[in-house]
Amino acid sequence: MTSEVTVAIDGAVMTVTIDRPEQRNAMTLAAAEGIAAALTRLDDDPQLRVAVLTGSGGTFCAGTDLKRFLAGEKAHVAGRGFGGLVEAPPRKPLIAAVEGWALGGGFELVLACDLVVAGRSARFGLPEAKRGLIARAGGAVRLPRRLPRAIALELLLTGDPLSAERAAHHGLVNRVVEDGTALDAARELATAVAANAPLAVAAAKALAVDSVDWPEAELFARQAAYTEPVFASADAQEGARAFAERRPPQWRGR
Repeated sequence: MTSEVTVAIDGAVMTVTIDRPEQRNAMTLAAAEGIAAALTRLDDDPQLRVAVLTGSGGTFCAGTDLKRFLAGEKAHVAGRGFGGLVEAPPRKPLIAAVEGWALGGGFELVLACDLVVAGRSARFGLPEAKRGLIARAGGAVRLPRRLPRAIALELLLTGDPLSAERAAHHGLVNRVVEDGTALDAARELATAVAANAPLAVAAAKALAVDSVDWPEAELFARQAAYTEPVFASADAQEGARAFAERRPPQWRGR
């Protein structure tokens, strides 16, 4: 990892931290490369089941580092996009642990995650319209899929932020916790995910994401490619056997 991103492993859970607190974790190319490398490791390592993405120093991410941007640097990784994430999220689940501000590209990182845990004072915003820009790292296209259309447009057109409580009310945030505890709560959630069968978890995520625009009449036929391998897996047999024998399952990922 770079000095701008740290990675910690605890069992099957990876924690990826943007570590530029003096710059409110504003995104740079080095940080984006660090995140991309961590997510590649997440998907490639069978011992890892889920990751948490967070920022240090009480801020999630304030978006692009504008000083670096003005100097010609782009915080993009080929094939992964802004922040090493937004255009190619990992196959395995990714949880955002948000304290403080998630602004611009920082909010777009959150929108690329699967689950969100936020401190009570966290704020989410896409202020690009205030700067003559548009949220092109996923904000303008993902936000209307995650929030009611009118609420999404309010954020996009005014550039004003959304509170954690209101975000949770509209289903964008899974859990709102006391300030300073978002990372612990996200790790707790990650541990619950990691306890389940990895094939089933990965297939459930893929199916939920890919089926969004499938025609209603084709849903069951098209889901078979995702569900049949899971039902035919050794882990499916192990899950049923462990339940019958009243013991924890021993997943093998196959």
